[in-house]
Amino acid sequence: MKFTYYLEKITGVSIYPIISLLLFVTFFILVTLWVLRTDKKTIEHVENLPLDND
Repeated sequence: MKFTYYLEKITGVSIYPIISLLLFVTFFILVTLWVLRTDKKTIEHVENLPLDND
């Protein structure tokens, strides 16, 4: 039997892809807003962290 057969038998299984998409879009929007609102000095500090020997 195929995996989709078992998914068809679960009541309300169609809500999971919608919830997953909403979580992804929300996370993506929040990260984008955080990046756009972050101070340039903070971004320069974070991008130079791998190069610091301290």
